[in-house]
Amino acid sequence: MACLDIVHTTTYRYRQKVPLGPHRLMLRPRETRELRLLAHALSISPTATVTWAHDVAGNAVATAVFDGLTDHLVIESRATVDLTAPAWPVFAIAASAAQYPFDYAADEWTDLGALTVPQYPDPDGRLSRWVEGFVMARPTDTLSLLKDISNGVFTQIAYQSRDTEGTQSPIETLDRRWGSCRDLAVLLAEAARTLGLGSRIVSGYLSDAEESLLGSAGSGSTHAWVEIFLPGAGWIAFDPTNRSFGSRNLIPLAVARNIAQVTPVAGNFVGTNVDLLSMEVLVRVESASAQDNMLLAPRGGADIALV
Repeated sequence: MACLDIVHTTTYRYRQKVPLGPHRLMLRPRETRELRLLAHALSISPTATVTWAHDVAGNAVATAVFDGLTDHLVIESRATVDLTAPAWPVFAIAASAAQYPFDYAADEWTDLGALTVPQYPDPDGRLSRWVEGFVMARPTDTLSLLKDISNGVFTQIAYQSRDTEGTQSPIETLDRRWGSCRDLAVLLAEAARTLGLGSRIVSGYLSDAEESLLGSAGSGSTHAWVEIFLPGAGWIAFDPTNRSFGSRNLIPLAVARNIAQVTPVAGNFVGTNVDLLSMEVLVRVESASAQDNMLLAPRGGADIALV
């Protein structure tokens, strides 16, 4: 079990005072059986009116609305979580799904819907052929197959951090042989969908006490990975950037079909590109002190605490 403090700060600086449009924030850690949210607080400067809702995937979404003009925007999220995922997970996959290929139950097909359908064009079947290279036989062990594909992403695609917006398509990642954690996650999710498996993208944080894992830029950014649905076991996490499966080092914020749907901070301002001087994201994930597992109060701005 690990008790962790997370501080995620996004700072925008503008050349002159500008009006801000509404901002969509997905910064509240997503509770699971293996992750308990002890406390969460959101601090925003300048002051904003904040409303909360859940989206279609059950993610907690905050909408911040601003009045007046400002030359800066600082959004700080602070959370304390208990992460209890085991280092060596065992998944109780249903007998009907233990061997691939298998069919989901009718209700599962209906509910998974678009999560089983490839999201990117593959007119020449290149991605399909790449995925088929991991299918040694039919039938074959389902979990071993998914591990092999995830490991294949890790061994064939070099991790490279990049700050530019957007995500490469799976074909672009295969061609370039490099990508960020979000590019690797998209490739794995799309590979699973070509096999007819339900897959979703996860945005969150990487707990890396030994500073040995990739994809978190020295604990300075968010991370992305994949969850694949197998009957009996449910959603299983695969992190192709670090050649791992299970949720031991993973703290989810949001899940969705498309990675563009899980951007932690999204919004706009009225002005031109030259009005934006800088944008900085800082993330810190570290062990909470034994004597102080409660969240420290955020500083300034509009404070919204959820426990």
